[in-house]
Amino acid sequence: MSSTENNELSLFDDELAASQPKDAPAAVWEMDAAKRALDELFTLTCQYKTCKSYHELLQFVARFQLYSPFNAMLVHAQMPGARFVASPHRWLRDYGRRIKAGARPLVILQPMGPVMFVFDVSDTEPTEDAPPLPPEVEKPFEVRKGHIGNELERVMENAKRDGLRITKSQEGSQSAGSIRHVAKDARGSQKFQTGMDQHRKPIFVEIPVRYDLLVNGKLSREAQYATIVHELAHLYCGHLGTPNDKWWPDRRGGNINMVEFEAESVAYLVCSRANIDNPSEQYLSGYVENEQNVPAMSLECVMKAAGLIETMSRQKMKPRTEPKE
Repeated sequence: MSSTENNELSLFDDELAASQPKDAPAAVWEMDAAKRALDELFTLTCQYKTCKSYHELLQFVARFQLYSPFNAMLVHAQMPGARFVASPHRWLRDYGRRIKAGARPLVILQPMGPVMFVFDVSDTEPTEDAPPLPPEVEKPFEVRKGHIGNELERVMENAKRDGLRITKSQEGSQSAGSIRHVAKDARGSQKFQTGMDQHRKPIFVEIPVRYDLLVNGKLSREAQYATIVHELAHLYCGHLGTPNDKWWPDRRGGNINMVEFEAESVAYLVCSRANIDNPSEQYLSGYVENEQNVPAMSLECVMKAAGLIETMSRQKMKPRTEPKE
């Protein structure tokens, strides 16, 4: 590591060093500046170090549902007061509005591309005969409570591609769910549908079971979904390691405060953006009320995990390329 990199380490390094072994995967990942450029930006500027500012960020991302959690975070970092953003082309095509002279563009990541520039509604003005702004622009943060639909079954099916076997158990009222590794000598496999053949018959592949995720089947569908999201967050934030570091990072060895804070953050974002209640709100509010600082954590992992689980809940996923055992 260069001297420059040493001078730019996270402000949380002392706390991390005291809470985890230096050779733990979580510590190794934390020290790799190339993998965590965004985390460096936020920790060095202390932008979201206090729980109040971090909670405000999560509330913003949860209500900014037009874009992915990661892009919503980027918008908030550049313009915390943003209400509704879109590209110049979309503003003109869909809303009959043009960008004001001298308006400041906001940079977000573009799917299948580098970056794209968007502008907040406050930086636009109507063209002649422009229609009134619709509710999603005028009141984008209005809370709309709903019930979980087929997102529950879809996320359970898509989890199979990553080796998760999700089982609904009949637990007591105080038990929600858990996730654990499956020993190699006890692994089975499960079928994951990849498509349909020419005769419209489903095509399956066999995926080895690496993790068991239990969820209390006595819970409501909404509570089951929130529980599964929380446990998946542990996996995709790297708390259980990874079969392939191209899938998600290996961050084993993190302290319990960081691990739970990240999982609760992901659960809060995914459930709030799906307009369903979840207990993570109370957990995070407790930090704010006690005026605690944010534990040493990875904003990047939280946002990416939330985005992945959200996508898994909405659409059929393709199988991953299996790593060699």
